[in-house]
Amino acid sequence: MSRFALLIPLLFLASPVRAGVIERLPTGDKVVALTFDACEAKGAPAFLDAAILKVLAAEEVPYTIFATGLFVRRNAAELARLAASPLVRIENHSLDHPQHMERLGAPSVRRQVEEADAAIQAVTGRKPRFFRFPAGNYDPASLAEVEATGHKVVHWTFPSGDPARDVTSGHLRDWVLSKTRPGSILIFHVNQRAPATGPALPGLLAELRRKGYRFVALEEALP
Repeated sequence: MSRFALLIPLLFLASPVRAGVIERLPTGDKVVALTFDACEAKGAPAFLDAAILKVLAAEEVPYTIFATGLFVRRNAAELARLAASPLVRIENHSLDHPQHMERLGAPSVRRQVEEADAAIQAVTGRKPRFFRFPAGNYDPASLAEVEATGHKVVHWTFPSGDPARDVTSGHLRDWVLSKTRPGSILIFHVNQRAPATGPALPGLLAELRRKGYRFVALEEALP
């Protein structure tokens, strides 16, 4: 096993709880969903990655950005422009990216969801339908609180590992291609903290197409 593959489990310490969390599309067809996390925590300003957005615009593929409320407030104008496209959806990734929402009390969990919802709706004119836990960490109680707000929780089929500092675009492309299966929900980061993703995307998308895959929006694929 490569050193890069060994890093993968350390990058996303997802909870063992699975009920109610969507980790793949309910289909055997050769389709995948592209998702990008736009994380910003308190005291850590983050901005959209122009290289990634340029590729996605050129490829004309649907994709979803899971953004924190802080990120949305900081990048409001650009996100409003993106959200005007029928190919782009902005969904909820908490207010300020607490790594362990399962350690928060119920009121704090709801605040994380509702304040991010408000920030996203103010920018896009649309209330988010989906939620993604920061770092994938949750427990039955935090999951129930989020679902009680009306959101479906959508994670990922496997971690891409794109925030790893020493991952190259070639390794990232090859890793994702080796793991992708029909119905995969792919996860990357669009907050300027995954420098290999932009260079990897053109080859990755081209090879997936060559293999017969097409790209679908989460809203299209999930009931």
